[in-house]
Amino acid sequence: MDPGFRRSDGWVGGSRPSIALTAQSGLGTVAVMHETILSPMQLALAEAEAAAARGEVPVGAVVVSATGVVLAAAGNRTEADHDPSAHAEMLALRAAARRLGSPRLTGCDLYVTLEPCAMCAQAISFARIRRLYFGARDPKGGGVEHGARVFAQPTCHHRPEVYGGMEEGKAAEMLRSFFKDRR
Repeated sequence: MDPGFRRSDGWVGGSRPSIALTAQSGLGTVAVMHETILSPMQLALAEAEAAAARGEVPVGAVVVSATGVVLAAAGNRTEADHDPSAHAEMLALRAAARRLGSPRLTGCDLYVTLEPCAMCAQAISFARIRRLYFGARDPKGGGVEHGARVFAQPTCHHRPEVYGGMEEGKAAEMLRSFFKDRR
């Protein structure tokens, strides 16, 4: 399920349109640039790849506004920041909240490559995220469909719509590969 998104320049669309720009030169028309526009989940996967390249667990997250503008994107930084709470979701939520000047991200959607843990799920609830889209399921550490099931608890203040399994194969393979290389 990809609801599409809006770039900051106003373009609205689905997951993978491409734009090829051309220019006139003395040799005729030549392609000068090829831009691929990524969906929010693809941006999250790119953040996860960057995290893995830094030696972090490959998890990426992207916060998108109600109008489809990407507000923040982050990858895990627990090792680099020496901070057990520096999960991709937490970093993206903090950055989006700073950008909007509000602790509540009402109407915003969060795309993350791995099912959020209980800590991140609670932060998602406190931030009032409208929709949560995640990639790989996490039977050991997940807090949404597994483990604590934060949004199913009667004490949960806000329950976002949840859509799991987006780009699940790619996200799961990235995690498997990362941990296989470390064993």
